Amino acid sequence: MLQAATTEPYFSFTAKVSFEGAKQYDQAGLIMHLSGDTWFKASMECENDEIKHLGSVVTNHGYSDWATTAVPASITTVWYRMTRKKGDFLLECSMDGKTWNLLRMFHMWQCDGEISYGVYACSPGDSRFTATFTDLDFQIKTAADMTM
Repeated sequence: MLQAATTEPYFSFTAKVSFEGAKQYDQAGLIMHLSGDTWFKASMECENDEIKHLGSVVTNHGYSDWATTAVPASITTVWYRMTRKKGDFLLECSMDGKTWNLLRMFHMWQCDGEISYGVYACSPGDSRFTATFTDLDFQIKTAADMTM
């Protein structure tokens, strides 16, 4: 993980993530960490030679859910945008950095004050791959800017 911290209640964080995983479960994307039992991640995860999973995990008080959709394994680059409105979050993705699609909206129960957010790459199967993170953009918003 490469993370920064903020107390801003209204912001957007965008990152372009490129990677070609080698083994099942290799993954790269965005992450937000509040504690060991309250966190979120969004990523592209390798499944096999034909598909990857584009999805997210939200964990509140130790209870997790996983939202995912299959995409062709040939996709190696995705832009992610996470928008915070106090304890509510909007997660979007784009294949070109211009047209954005909703992945999910979610609420973090313990989201007062500082949060850590950033990018991550993970290889639970102990493989080797390169992940490239570019176009990182953090924008402070106001309550009037926010629509969810």
